[in-house]
Amino acid sequence: MLHFTRLEGGYLTLDQEECRSYGKSLGETYQKASPFPHIVIDDFLDADLLRQVLAGFPSSENKSYFDREQERLKFQYNPAEVDSAVTRNLFAELNSQAFLSFLEELTGISGLVSDPHFEGGGLHETKRGGHLGVHADFNIHGRLKLERKINLLIYLNEKWDDEFGGHLELWDRQMSGCAVRVKPVFGRAVIFNTALDSFHGHPDPLNCPPERSRRSIATYYYTAAEDGLASIPKRTTNFRARPGTDDRSDWQIRRYHFVNDWVPPKLQRWAHRLLG
Repeated sequence: MLHFTRLEGGYLTLDQEECRSYGKSLGETYQKASPFPHIVIDDFLDADLLRQVLAGFPSSENKSYFDREQERLKFQYNPAEVDSAVTRNLFAELNSQAFLSFLEELTGISGLVSDPHFEGGGLHETKRGGHLGVHADFNIHGRLKLERKINLLIYLNEKWDDEFGGHLELWDRQMSGCAVRVKPVFGRAVIFNTALDSFHGHPDPLNCPPERSRRSIATYYYTAAEDGLASIPKRTTNFRARPGTDDRSDWQIRRYHFVNDWVPPKLQRWAHRLLG
């Protein structure tokens, strides 16, 4: 577990040396994991702190959400939308130099950069009947122009029964089968490398009671590409159909990737409009 110290005035802070030591102790486990580098850590942060985050979780009333075949009934809340001081404090520390030290020791990736915009991150919530199809994440930060490398998820679901579903699935790189299933229980963290073939999701509809939902904290981390971004194929979220299921391919995304890979840069905006 990583520990927070309360400073005068009430701000909670992580200790950089503790973070570095803890990350180093788990590094071999993380880096040798299959189907791609990852780790599951129970009781990752103080339970009372996470319960305060849960108590200040924003309302989904009048909030837009994802509602299509690949991702349904999924809400995202940027930390800037959240009124809770504890929640904003936590996200600030998850972006801090101390926490980056933990991640660098854990993953073996140096030069990690946190995202002050929380693009795609923040607090996540999926309602009953919702799901997130198996996918590989977008790989380039639109504003920072950095390459995405690491995902952190921390679950906020107390007394979560198996029959509720919502298990995170990590699939092999060939999309032939699920290699790891992670129950999204309270205080459990999942950290994993993101790449063009790090496929993951919770693809089956949630079966929780109507008053419950699947909630989590999500933050993402990046590096500056040594040779620039020109040599890296730009990808948005790439959903994949599971074999033997009625999952639908995302043809809109396939067209997007086709344009990025084969149309000259000066003509891409026109091509996206034409094929959109």
